[in-house]
Amino acid sequence: MFYNTAKRLGSRFISFSHFMNTKDHSIPAVIEKSSDSNQLATFAAGCFWSVELVFQRKNGVLQTQVGYTGGHKDSATYDEVCSGTTGHAEAVRLEYDPQVISYNDLLRVFWNKHNPTQGNRQGNDIGSQYRSAIFYHNDEQKQLAEASKAKMQESYSTPITTEIVSAGPFYAAENYHQKYLEKGGQCASKGCQDDILCYGY
Repeated sequence: MFYNTAKRLGSRFISFSHFMNTKDHSIPAVIEKSSDSNQLATFAAGCFWSVELVFQRKNGVLQTQVGYTGGHKDSATYDEVCSGTTGHAEAVRLEYDPQVISYNDLLRVFWNKHNPTQGNRQGNDIGSQYRSAIFYHNDEQKQLAEASKAKMQESYSTPITTEIVSAGPFYAAENYHQKYLEKGGQCASKGCQDDILCYGY
């Protein structure tokens, strides 16, 4: 339909042993706008590794960062989020230039990346941290997100479960998660259309 499935490699997801043997658990600063003319956007669509890469490839997206948002605990680590006790979703925060790529364009990337009808899961990834969500940063983003969700619903026979909520505190994920698939050798160049290899649906 409208979503791209990740490519499964046997029964395990890709192992990037050349850089994952020593994980960097330090936490980077949360990205902010580098110019007043730019905007922020935040999306959750399952495992944040592949979601980040699909946005990295888009012209007009200036920087991306994976992290955790939408929860009830002040700050969170990957292990805590995976436990399902903090309420956070794995998400991607990005800065974009609206003169190059519009918020509607970003929404199309978001919808095409995943199946928004699966509730607290994406494929084999099960848990509330993998839920579909749009975290809007202003009223215009909220209105565009709601309109796009209504339009997308016409293409599905089951209800879209995507949350549309105001962007709250965002906690950057550990450095070893940042640009994870790019570090593993996958193309992050603007306009790249190579398949994204991650764990499968």
